[in-house]
Amino acid sequence: EVQLVESGGGLVQPGGSLRLSCAASAYAYSRYCMGWFRQAPGKEREDVAYIDSDGSPRYTESVKGRFTISQDNAKNTLFLQMGSLKPEDTAMYYCATRPRYYRGSGTYSCGREYQYRGQGTQVTVSS
Repeated sequence: EVQLVESGGGLVQPGGSLRLSCAASAYAYSRYCMGWFRQAPGKEREDVAYIDSDGSPRYTESVKGRFTISQDNAKNTLFLQMGSLKPEDTAMYYCATRPRYYRGSGTYSCGREYQYRGQGTQVTVSS
């Protein structure tokens, strides 16, 4: 069963920081690629970051240098450390899974589509 529970959102001033956490079920954590996306009212969903199949972090251009995605494998937990926050970062943030495909020769790749997501945690950046 896939379970994803986000926490850590809140109201922060521009330039501030927040750390989001996503507690995942062991099934989800071991089977899928994990990442974050966000959605603001009236806007399309935007990928934020994910952990690629080789363990490398991947970021959308607008958050590079400001956000850091990481994981604690012992606790099946995904994190998103957000710094230098801007008003345009205001959105509901979702932890989500992507499919992991086997490519042969012991290699995998992450799909682009999201399959499962948590309930989301609101991040509001405002003075």
